[in-house]
Amino acid sequence: MVKKHNLSTKAVHATLGSLPLVMLVTELSFALISGLIAPASCWAHGFAGQRFFPATLTIDDPFVADEGNILFGHSRTPNDTGGNVTTNSTEIEFAKRITPDFGLSLGTEYDNLQFSNGDPSQRGYNNLNIGAKYLTFVDASHETLMSVGLNASLGSTGSSAISDSFSTISPAFFFGKGFGDLPSSLEYLRPLAITGAISPNFTTQHSAPDSLNWGFTFQYSLQYLQSFVKDVGIGHPFNHMIPVVETPMNTCLNQGCANQTTGTINPGVIWFSRWGQLALEGTIPVNQRTGSHVGLLFQVHFYFDDIFPNTLGKPLIK
Repeated sequence: MVKKHNLSTKAVHATLGSLPLVMLVTELSFALISGLIAPASCWAHGFAGQRFFPATLTIDDPFVADEGNILFGHSRTPNDTGGNVTTNSTEIEFAKRITPDFGLSLGTEYDNLQFSNGDPSQRGYNNLNIGAKYLTFVDASHETLMSVGLNASLGSTGSSAISDSFSTISPAFFFGKGFGDLPSSLEYLRPLAITGAISPNFTTQHSAPDSLNWGFTFQYSLQYLQSFVKDVGIGHPFNHMIPVVETPMNTCLNQGCANQTTGTINPGVIWFSRWGQLALEGTIPVNQRTGSHVGLLFQVHFYFDDIFPNTLGKPLIK
């Protein structure tokens, strides 16, 4: 819930560029209209009908779940002095359902920063993140999920060298759509799915810029292909793989950097089982303000609602 690509204000100042938001508005229009006219349903971890949505690495998920997430990251980005900063990070998050459709999350990140200009390295915990998410809509036949949420990064709860001294409040909208309802003439496109998220970030410090997080994931489930389209002979463990591309973006809204965007294109693969998933992605900068070096993300994710369905993974209130 609170994980993913919320950039600190320090990072926004260092790495802003320009990209249009037309694609975002177009893709979300159909999902928002559908969500307003249909009721929500309760489903298991990441499912809408026969579609399984994995927990992606940088774009927050369109469902609520009992889960634990560990995300390791390596990146090199420009900083204010004209050099580069190399960041090795470890993010930890725990999410818990209060009811089948409502959940809370708590997370933080440990960063190790190395500077190319010879400045001393900095390391420590980033600010504490808390979040809430409500599943508003499930359409099994059209493999569609929608959720709304509210996230907060609590200022001065992390190391002063790493984190911001102010807080950031982020309302959010999430959606997921599988294409299993395509006609038989397009059967090999049925394993495709798209998820997306949009989240404005409002800071509590007047001089700090507000921004907009937005992005999509594009997924092709080999398990869906084998089970619901055609058995093409893909064996274990490859039949539990989902090739994925994520596009996390951040657009500054004010304070002299309005309409400037940073982001990455993240191709990778997710492997899932009953207990959880492993995932690996590269991070390719979309412009010079984001950087010129490819980074890496590695995820270890636990499905507590599947591992411990009667204890840790059970909603507190039915």
